[in-house]
Amino acid sequence: AKFPMEIYFYGAGCGNDEKKNSVRTAIKSVFSSSVIEVNSDMLAAARCLCGRNAGLVAILGTGSNTCYYNGTEIRNSVASLGYVLGDEGSGAHIGKTFIQAYLNHELPEHLEKRFFERFKLTKDDILDSVYRKPMPNRFLASFSKFVFQNLKEQYVIDMVVKCFAQFFEKHICKYPLHKEMQLNCSGSIAFYFSDVLRKVASEYSVNIGTIVESPIAGLTLFHLEE
Repeated sequence: AKFPMEIYFYGAGCGNDEKKNSVRTAIKSVFSSSVIEVNSDMLAAARCLCGRNAGLVAILGTGSNTCYYNGTEIRNSVASLGYVLGDEGSGAHIGKTFIQAYLNHELPEHLEKRFFERFKLTKDDILDSVYRKPMPNRFLASFSKFVFQNLKEQYVIDMVVKCFAQFFEKHICKYPLHKEMQLNCSGSIAFYFSDVLRKVASEYSVNIGTIVESPIAGLTLFHLEE
């Protein structure tokens, strides 16, 4: 069988050499004669969104991650602490914020009723999924879809604005040139909540450039142009 000449693999957690080597070895065991390059999903987003230009890059999906990209490599990255200690602005963060409000009966009555009729989840169901079942971050992030579908509610808009404000304060505003450099974003949350994201960005004097749901098209173009 013919092997591809070059394989470019991008994945979450592939930022350190140990993980890169582990993934490269696994791919090499199948595609033994191919040239294999393994990199992080952050570099994938940067190459898609910025190409060979410098810029700030954010992934806002289930989790959140940001970096400064110098046009060749990632040079600076504010720590991403995961859904328990961080992930501000992500689907997990928005979902967690909404579920907290729901469990504390802080939602408007009609919204609380709408949520229960849709999901039929009790307090015990939710706590079990968060504390006992695998991948609680994905469970929490799944509610960002309901949040988006109710974005005409002022309570919901205000909540999402607060989540994005925390994203800018804890991440983007810590980059020295955040007011001078364009911020480009990838991920479902950035894409679907783009209007709110751009509004909050302007309040922090941040200029948002390109927003894509997935980096694959831009990434393909990047490699075709190499």
